[in-house]
Amino acid sequence: MNKSHVPAAQRSVLGMLIDDHREAQKLFKEFKSAKDSAAREEIVKQACMALTAHTEIEEQHFYPLLRDADPKAFGSLLNEAKVEHASAKDLISQLQAMKPADDLYEAHFTVLGEYTNHHITEEEDELFPKVIEKDIDLRHLEAPMQETKEQVLADASSA
Repeated sequence: MNKSHVPAAQRSVLGMLIDDHREAQKLFKEFKSAKDSAAREEIVKQACMALTAHTEIEEQHFYPLLRDADPKAFGSLLNEAKVEHASAKDLISQLQAMKPADDLYEAHFTVLGEYTNHHITEEEDELFPKVIEKDIDLRHLEAPMQETKEQVLADASSA
């Protein structure tokens, strides 16, 4: 993303989403190098919370605004994102019901990482550039997205 041509509101909102992407990628990488099950379990917990918060802010705020702004330009990308989110939520739900010693625990988290990386690539290579190109006004999204993210994370940590 060439920041010099991006309005501040777009930079802020897209930056928030990209920061979430980097955090998730970091956690998936840490999982691969973590040796003991307690560390792996904590990484999975953190990743599931972070991804849950991220999908909520996209689904509640970012995607609806884009769909309303230009259904033709964004429709198919947002439909794919919806399916990708549903798959991620299903894997997150399964992981939350598992323990690190379970046979498919690592496989579930690995597949979640693969889905997440695919989703990140599509957003950063296709969706975000289209938002910038079409000069979509994101000014009103920053505060509600931040509030939703904080609420989801607070709810998840108290659960």
